[in-house]
Amino acid sequence: MLYISRWKTILIWLTVAVSVVIAMPNFFSNEQLASFPSWVPSKKVTLGLDLQGGSHIMLKIEKADIIKERLETTVGDIRNSLREAGIRYTGLSGVGQQIQVRITDADKIEAAKEALTPLTQAVSVGGLTGGTVQEVTMTEGEGGLLRLNLTDAGIDYRTASALTQSIEVVRRRVDELGTTEPLIQRQGEDRIIVQVPGLTDPQRLKSLLNQTAKLTFHMVDTSMPVEEAINGRPPASSEVLYSMDDPAVPYLVEKRSLVSGENLVDAQATFNQQTNEPVVSFRFDSKGAQRFAQATQQNVGRPFAIVLDDQVISAPVIREPIVGGSGQISGGFSVEGANDLAVLLRAGALPATLTVVEERTVGPGLGADSISAGLNASVIGAIAVVLFMLAFYGTFGVMANIALAANITMIFAALTTLGSTLTLPGIAGIVLTMGMAVDSNVLVYERIREEVKNGRSLAQAIDVGFKKAFATIVDANLTTLIAAVVLFFLGSGPVRGFAVTLAVGIVTTVFTAFTMTQWLMAMWFRWRRPKHLPKSIRTGMFDTQNIRFMAIRKFTFATAGALIAASLIGFVVVGLNLGIDFKGGSLIELKARQGAADIGDIRERLSELNLGEIQAQGFGDPSSVLVRLQSQEGGENAEQSAISLVRQELQDQYEFRRVEVVGPAVSSDLTANATIGVGVSLLLILIYIWFRFEWQFAAGAIIATLHDVILTLGLFVVTGIEFNLTSIAAILTIIGYSLNDTVVVYDRMRENLRRYKKMPLDVLIDASINQTLSRTVLTAATTLIALLALYIFGGEVIASFTLAMLFGVLIGTFSSIYMAAPVLIAFKLRPESFQQEDKGAEGEILPAGKAGA
Repeated sequence: MLYISRWKTILIWLTVAVSVVIAMPNFFSNEQLASFPSWVPSKKVTLGLDLQGGSHIMLKIEKADIIKERLETTVGDIRNSLREAGIRYTGLSGVGQQIQVRITDADKIEAAKEALTPLTQAVSVGGLTGGTVQEVTMTEGEGGLLRLNLTDAGIDYRTASALTQSIEVVRRRVDELGTTEPLIQRQGEDRIIVQVPGLTDPQRLKSLLNQTAKLTFHMVDTSMPVEEAINGRPPASSEVLYSMDDPAVPYLVEKRSLVSGENLVDAQATFNQQTNEPVVSFRFDSKGAQRFAQATQQNVGRPFAIVLDDQVISAPVIREPIVGGSGQISGGFSVEGANDLAVLLRAGALPATLTVVEERTVGPGLGADSISAGLNASVIGAIAVVLFMLAFYGTFGVMANIALAANITMIFAALTTLGSTLTLPGIAGIVLTMGMAVDSNVLVYERIREEVKNGRSLAQAIDVGFKKAFATIVDANLTTLIAAVVLFFLGSGPVRGFAVTLAVGIVTTVFTAFTMTQWLMAMWFRWRRPKHLPKSIRTGMFDTQNIRFMAIRKFTFATAGALIAASLIGFVVVGLNLGIDFKGGSLIELKARQGAADIGDIRERLSELNLGEIQAQGFGDPSSVLVRLQSQEGGENAEQSAISLVRQELQDQYEFRRVEVVGPAVSSDLTANATIGVGVSLLLILIYIWFRFEWQFAAGAIIATLHDVILTLGLFVVTGIEFNLTSIAAILTIIGYSLNDTVVVYDRMRENLRRYKKMPLDVLIDASINQTLSRTVLTAATTLIALLALYIFGGEVIASFTLAMLFGVLIGTFSSIYMAAPVLIAFKLRPESFQQEDKGAEGEILPAGKAGA
């Protein structure tokens, strides 16, 4: 009977109470939380950059810089080793990863090899596992030629070390900006992700992260005029460097540095007391102070150059020895420029150049608009779903709505506890969960109705209904969970946020369906002691349906085949309107500071910048414009230069609400990950369905799913909607939803195959579809209601995502009936594959609308 133990009751409500306490801060402002007692939880879900504004930047360490530095260092080490050993040589040079040197005295070759042997010894890589790596190998050629090669393993080791060091330097630089809760983490073998919420000046952040900030002090070479060095050949020990001025001023500078930035212990932006101009005051450690004092004592009256990343900041004349270990750097700085230089010097130099390969910046104004749109869509969708459930289920609908409220609360509690980031697609995931959450309740309620209809008492029907629905609900939700897990591991940014929200929603949905709803049902039954189902349940209208779905299967197959062929032809001939995620380039959302945006003027002004193809179109209201720039031929640095040019041209008249820049390296990775993601999710789902059912079911599910994916791609081709990362998220979610539908129908078919072994397969399939028709219609309707609210009220940013989802729900419902089911007939599925469960039912043939549960 309906018995819920006291401990289970306590556990259910304790879980709900804890979830309410944890989730509660999310429904109050920070000012309101500050007025609460200190013991009240205050941790909130972290808002993504698309909701609170800020910058997401992906940096790539330049491996070429690592190789160049190792090559120069190794050449220097070879020179020093041979000189110390008194061995004469010639032709010492290095190209790529190979260095060669010729020993002039044949009798000294073995001695030279012995002198260079320390360079070839393995070095310890440290870490928990230990191990060593050989960075240099040496081979001997003819005529005393020695070749030393930098190994790939050694370069990889140096790159990994440089990346670890770079992360620390980047963290120090970002912390100096005074931002709150920045995220800095490694991605892959050579990339760093930097996310800074609430940052209003992404250009300043990029300039801080782009610079190596290698500071050195050199003597200016006065042995010859710099013009002569430029036109002729400078001394071997010197080189020509240019200043940061406009126009740049050349200096002939000695290569040997007097002191480097490694000896700095502090740098602060201050003002020169005599000229009142911004300067940077610096202070050396004891070793640096000693070397600086010695250098200035020996070179009084000569100019020396302060060099930052191979550019001369200033070149003052040494008037007197500087023995205090401190000094000032002046170079016509602005206040912000002096501050930024001080930040760079305090944080330390990067071991290699970091290139911005991806940038996604959202202005705080757009973030606030996104929050408002997301909340409005969520509230409207929730109200619509609640009213829908009340209209069809009455008392049972109240229980479902209570479970839905607990479900949403638990989602926020889980996201808060996990420290997950809530993005705009994440809000879409919550809205989608609301639509799908009622599916579990509908499955249970319809099972209960069937059991009552088949002659069981209401108490027995409730017990059996929950038990029979459990396997179906788990099967259906696991397929969507697989898609969410694949999205999480192969997605990035907002897509990953959507995956987390969807996955958490699936888990909480299953929990509430089999704990809270069951408890509420048991309490209602004990309180009311009903003999019959409540009259407020209005889904009986589907019981009289006896639709012959399989009678038109050839027509629907032919129609679907024609649409698939048209979609594939359109995909090949016309192609998708690929967004910058997949083909690289830049996307900029602008909002006019006054009045309406002049799209024609924007096109004309940007076309003069020689940035290639430029698209400008209206976006939402008349004051907003979406600008797309093609991928620049010069690579990642050219992409950043293009954005800078656009900013300079338009920032006076337009607010930059959103900027997305994807370089060619990232776009190729995203394309590969997206393709792998769809393939892996389909494979895992195929394996799961094959394991749970028969191979015919697995094949049918995959064919139906491919139908949905191809037709969704056809929608993108026909409408010209931009295909981007969120489109991949939509496709994977459609896969999960479609399979959810298909598995429910398959589960009923499997059950009927075990019971009615002599029933013709097409009749049995029709019966199974009719038996689950109420669930199919109600679940599709609630999901469509929630998505429609998101499409209408969720804003332009996710409009294409929700449109694809709306289309996917419709064709997913179609394919679960007209694609997945007929395939079983084509593959000649036989009842003998299933063991009989109910012997008394064997051979009984019931009409499609009356078949047993």
